Amino acid sequence: MENERKTVIVTGGGCVLLSDGRPGAIGYGIACAFAQEGWNVVVTGRNVNKLTEAKKNIEEKYGVCVLPVQADVEAGKDNAATVQHVIDETIREFGRIDGLVNCAQASASGVSLEDQTLEQFDLAIYSGLYATYFYMKAAYPYLKETKGSIVNFGSGAALFGNPGQCGYAAAKEGIRGLSRVAATEWAKDGINVNIICPLAWTGQLEKFKEQYPQAYEKNVHMPPMGYFGDPMNDIGKACVTLMSPSLKYMTGETITLEGGLGQRP
Repeated sequence: MENERKTVIVTGGGCVLLSDGRPGAIGYGIACAFAQEGWNVVVTGRNVNKLTEAKKNIEEKYGVCVLPVQADVEAGKDNAATVQHVIDETIREFGRIDGLVNCAQASASGVSLEDQTLEQFDLAIYSGLYATYFYMKAAYPYLKETKGSIVNFGSGAALFGNPGQCGYAAAKEGIRGLSRVAATEWAKDGINVNIICPLAWTGQLEKFKEQYPQAYEKNVHMPPMGYFGDPMNDIGKACVTLMSPSLKYMTGETITLEGGLGQRP
């Protein structure tokens, strides 16, 4: 029975591939990592074609069920209803929610604080912070039943104040604060909540290197580990581990997965 498998919701889980065929986006890599461990996966995102491709690829490779649900949290919409639809479809299809990974995030990068418009700021806050808020609230009753886990995504750009990232950084630090409060309040329910700040080789970085080699050389720094993280093996599998019984006692923590960059006291 499919409803005997654990089920995870991954926002921003549409299919993106690198030129060598490996997962080329963090959300998609996370979805693949959970599928490899036998979890059924719900993937959400804006692009229906990417969601459909994720379902096709993951089901063929890992033999689990993938439910794609188009969803976009943005200003001026009934976002609570949008997210509740995802939750309702998940319960209808699988009957349970064991994990929630809030990975979706859009932003206008490279725009200084003085030049950023309210629309650009709203894009980051709604797609990241508000989406995380709505998904956590809507999934809470079901995570309480399964004593499930949440992994939310922060960023080193926010931890270290990277220039040109004001809306993005505000959203990511808001997510970290929200996550820590939830970790405290929901500990009594057996729900643990942690935050990952990742650095991985993605399709966006691959294109950036190809199209703007000089800018890439100036701005993208190799981690001390000597390679950029793999979205599935380095980031996705860490999410799986954070939802395992062996790390249930860990909650409210920020984990920097940047290959040695972003070390903190």
